[in-house]
Amino acid sequence: MNTPIDVLVIGGGVAGLVAARECAQVGLKVTIIETTDAVGGPVAGHILDGLTLDSGTESFAVRGGTVAAFVEDLGLTDQIVAPNVAGAWLHLPALKSGSPVQSRTPGDASVSVPLPKAGVLGIPGSPLADDVRRVIGWSGSLRAYLDRLMPVLTIGREHSLGDLVKKRMGARVLDRLVEPVASGVYTTSAVDLEIDVVAPGLNRALTTAGSLSGAVSALRAGAPAGSNVGGLLGGMASLPAAIVAALEHHNVTILTGTTAQSLAHSGTDDAPTWAVTVTRRENADPAAEIDLAAETEPTDTLTARYVIVATQGAQALRLVNPLGGAFDALAELDWPAPTAVTLTSLVLDAPDLDAHPRGTGVLVSVDAPDVTAKALTHVTAKWAWVAAAAGPGRHVVRLSYGRAGQPNPTDDLTDDELQALALHDASVLLGVPLPARSVRAFARTEWRDALSPATLGAPARAQQVRDAVAATPGLEITGAWLAGTGLASVIPHALSAGDRIRHAALGLTITAPDL
Repeated sequence: MNTPIDVLVIGGGVAGLVAARECAQVGLKVTIIETTDAVGGPVAGHILDGLTLDSGTESFAVRGGTVAAFVEDLGLTDQIVAPNVAGAWLHLPALKSGSPVQSRTPGDASVSVPLPKAGVLGIPGSPLADDVRRVIGWSGSLRAYLDRLMPVLTIGREHSLGDLVKKRMGARVLDRLVEPVASGVYTTSAVDLEIDVVAPGLNRALTTAGSLSGAVSALRAGAPAGSNVGGLLGGMASLPAAIVAALEHHNVTILTGTTAQSLAHSGTDDAPTWAVTVTRRENADPAAEIDLAAETEPTDTLTARYVIVATQGAQALRLVNPLGGAFDALAELDWPAPTAVTLTSLVLDAPDLDAHPRGTGVLVSVDAPDVTAKALTHVTAKWAWVAAAAGPGRHVVRLSYGRAGQPNPTDDLTDDELQALALHDASVLLGVPLPARSVRAFARTEWRDALSPATLGAPARAQQVRDAVAATPGLEITGAWLAGTGLASVIPHALSAGDRIRHAALGLTITAPDL
């Protein structure tokens, strides 16, 4: 297919779809290519036991209002729902000192306690509060309170979230409060997380307040009232479906089962031209691992005036590094190792779960001796619309496996073995016996090759990518690996990338924001 197009978008995740819509709305001829046979990336759904459920992303952060505004523009405002405010629990090794706890597992190997309310990423705003002492004990709370008496570093900025927490509040706050949250949200140890990415404003508030707990309290006081996340009635997969419908209205071409193998740039700065060699597959499986580095004979070449690369990080770097120039240095950066995450979904006959014994879910300490999963979401406890669809006694739980820097513990398990492991972990985490006969449906979803956008050095790496892109006319790069975790980061980043391309295509000039 050699007919030139205006904009070629490589990658059909939400970032690619959003950027494509931004270009198509002004009449540009847009084509999207996607390696799998389904667009949407991790914002996906499936049907289990007659229930339509999320198989990937289940919510979005409401900060900034960007996602809500985008959803409104798609006509989905009436579908926005808030989760149950009951909150999550923590599953931790039992304290040797015998601190008060809510629930112990057989043999006292571990404990389950509610996650304290007044915190940011697990960092407590009130170290001596009852719900904090319940998790870290009196000695841990007193050590954390010393933060209020310590001087604040006024020269430079802190970078490692874990190092800051341990220095200011001690090991128990880090290990028992912050690490389970960091792993559950970012699949990464808190020690490896960049503060300015995962907790914007914390450094500034720390200097102003004079203590870490004071900084946390200030951030919480400045946050808007209400839940900090939202979802969509019927599942988050409604979002990419609505974007696709809008793209079809603008005659955007979507080619699934199509992988970009190489990029070649020609033309002038004012009239760039791109040639993209692609290979096509039949019967593509969105859950299958695909060896994008394998040598495959190209089956086609697409030509375009502009290209937006919206793949996962490893694929994006593979495509742009051969362009040379400013892209040569990107290969030398200290990129984090890709993380493999496995999600398991269980539909259960379990009337005992009607009481929501562990709130909306459980975050698991890496040191918990009796559970392999890193987190559990009690879906029917968290989302009223799922509970209504399931009916009394039928419950949906999701468990996630895989932590950054560690082998995924599910890699060598068959589906039957993984189902048994997930059922065991769910039983321990929820504190309710769940026999094999309670399982009505099970599904396994693999998300591979993800580069974390929140690890140490992420802002500097992102800036080098922006600099390289700015020096390459006709090219944009977007996606979670560059924009940040979650739709609240991905959507505005993709909108800006699409906006710059459409302005360039229409001969207009805009200034790129500092994303």
